[in-house]
Amino acid sequence: MGQGILYLCATPIGNLEDITLRVLDTLKTVDLIAAEDTRHSIKLLNHYGIKTPMTSYHEYNKVDKAVELIDKIKAGTNVALITDAGTPGISDPGEELVKRCHDAGIEVTSLPGPAACITALTVSGRSTRRFCFEAFLPPDKKERKMILESLREETRTIILYEAPHHLKDTLKELVSVLGEGRPVTVCRELTKKYEEKRRTTLGEAAGYYSEEEPRGEFVLVIEGRSFQELKEEKERSWDTVSIPEHMRIYLDQGTDKKEAMKKVAADRGISKRDVYQALIEQ
Repeated sequence: MGQGILYLCATPIGNLEDITLRVLDTLKTVDLIAAEDTRHSIKLLNHYGIKTPMTSYHEYNKVDKAVELIDKIKAGTNVALITDAGTPGISDPGEELVKRCHDAGIEVTSLPGPAACITALTVSGRSTRRFCFEAFLPPDKKERKMILESLREETRTIILYEAPHHLKDTLKELVSVLGEGRPVTVCRELTKKYEEKRRTTLGEAAGYYSEEEPRGEFVLVIEGRSFQELKEEKERSWDTVSIPEHMRIYLDQGTDKKEAMKKVAADRGISKRDVYQALIEQ
């Protein structure tokens, strides 16, 4: 018997009908299904009459269980990995197993399907050309603050996940860092009966959920800063600094004069000739 394969099988994020024929066929024919929560996944398997044995693979056993699963796959067992909802490996412990399978020379293939982040992005009405996915913000306060600060000048559309019991506090934090007026689409219960897309601002969303109890799983799709807005803001920040003083900042950093002039011109939105003229007139 040859070596087995790890199949990453995308499962519904809400509506049980959002599953591909290929995933159903694979779940029926593999030797073992590794599920994030077997109690949750049994509902899906029962719905489609799938009798394949399951084993648990979750955040708290992902290292030891990965070793066990890899041994099985090497011995010829075909394993399907599923998460509670959506595509395995995106903001879930499947990432660890995939990495270890690659290190062990095991074939990994993905059977595409639902992903809450992409579903939310496409229905949000926000720009889809460039986006960054932050999943759930980390619980560690220092790390959380660092990530939020990094998003302050992010020009791409930002996608965040949040649980209902943390939503109010997260919206308050986002308002304090990104501002009350930042546009956001608050997506709730995607693909389910009470699906909701609320196009609003962070300030209005924080106000709304301070009075309404959040229910369901949330995806926040936040509009990024515009390049023009950042450019104008940067130019305004240099208004109180003279061009010679601006040059001195770069020269003191070890930048050569020609490159410093180029950077000063870019910062202020003027030509290098204007910078040169200001320097000889000082």
